[in-house]
Amino acid sequence: MPSTTRIPSCLAGVLVANSVPHPGTAVTGRTHLTPIAGSESSPAVNLAWGAANAVGGLALLRAGSRPGGGAWDRRLVAFELGAAVFSVWMVASEALPHVNTPAGR
Repeated sequence: MPSTTRIPSCLAGVLVANSVPHPGTAVTGRTHLTPIAGSESSPAVNLAWGAANAVGGLALLRAGSRPGGGAWDRRLVAFELGAAVFSVWMVASEALPHVNTPAGR
């Protein structure tokens, strides 16, 4: 399988992983960084951003799937790699520059 067929799966993993914290932020009424409204993004903006990431990631997965479904192949590894890379990025961005932590905390 050419690597070009795994790229959408990897991007889908990034988008789906990015979709997870935003609805949680929305439900708790907190702010969280989004490209739409910056670091003070409201719960409504976070809900929209999380939904957009989830829909985009799932659309990429759907576009790369075979008719009739079938078993996962290397696309699953690519999806998981995308999710893992994004997760490591988020851990690093919170541990070092404290992207979502207000000053003084």
